[in-house]
Amino acid sequence: MGIRIGVAGASGYAGGELLRLIAGHPEFELVAATAHSQAGKPVAVVHPHLTGLDLILTETTPDVFADTDLVFLALPHGESGAVAAALPASAKVVDLGADHRLHDAAAWTRYYGGEHAGAWTYGLPELPGQRELIAGSSRVAATGCYAVATTLALAPLLHSGLAEPDDVVVVAASGTSGAGKSAKVHLLGSEVMGDLSPYKVGAHQHVPEIKQATGATGLSFTPVLAPMPRGILATVTAKPTNCDITAGVVRAVLADAYGDEPLVHLLPEGAWPHTAATLGSASAHLQATVDVDSGRIIVVSAIDNLGRGAAAQAVQCANIMFELPETSGLSVFGVAP
Repeated sequence: MGIRIGVAGASGYAGGELLRLIAGHPEFELVAATAHSQAGKPVAVVHPHLTGLDLILTETTPDVFADTDLVFLALPHGESGAVAAALPASAKVVDLGADHRLHDAAAWTRYYGGEHAGAWTYGLPELPGQRELIAGSSRVAATGCYAVATTLALAPLLHSGLAEPDDVVVVAASGTSGAGKSAKVHLLGSEVMGDLSPYKVGAHQHVPEIKQATGATGLSFTPVLAPMPRGILATVTAKPTNCDITAGVVRAVLADAYGDEPLVHLLPEGAWPHTAATLGSASAHLQATVDVDSGRIIVVSAIDNLGRGAAAQAVQCANIMFELPETSGLSVFGVAP
């Protein structure tokens, strides 16, 4: 018997990726997978790429998870809090939704609306001291997809004093799976193909999370919908604290922050991140330079939004919570072509 795992919200894109990773994990045993409108259907009917995974999706009730060692919540924002509250206080839970990320209840209300469910341990192990907090926690809030791509690029710049916290600009392109699996006209193939479009300009819900995680005090964030299923490419720029900072200095700070990290890779000088290179992996790829005209620091980050931006990161946190090797069940390498 392995570590018994349940997944709530298993019919969505992130839920399906969780099922795939759990099925290949050497220590995890998938014992419960729930859904809403898809309840009663076999997993392989909802996720054809998981043919051979013999499990029926059930309704999401606390009883379904009674015999699990850990529950992943892959539910829409605003729905995890009620489900988590109905689970035993001793239950280990990793929430892929936003419900428990923010410490500031006012920020939750402003960006999400509704009642704040309370903050849990933030699930980004690469932040200083966070790995130890995750290891000692029974409830962990995994980060948002844009948030992890941006935070990994930005946090070392601010923590080292290399960049000013009040002047950060991020433009990030994401694949359509980041918008979820519900049918929406603007996500139809005919609408998305051959097009780039910004959305939630100046008011994206990941802004307070990024500021909380990095220490940024002023952040302009523009998300862009890209005609691809998976991936995020984030371009993060910040004003340096002095005019003598070079690309080599920036790269040295990132190398110091992530040199021993198995899932964050600073690319060789001159090589720039590609979303395709992270497809199917738990890794983040980074590169940095200094703009020759403005002098601003530029860090580009690429991740798979369903991998490092959701399911793979949640599994990484669960591994830490069970004192397993951090990369258990995860691929460091992407899939090509």
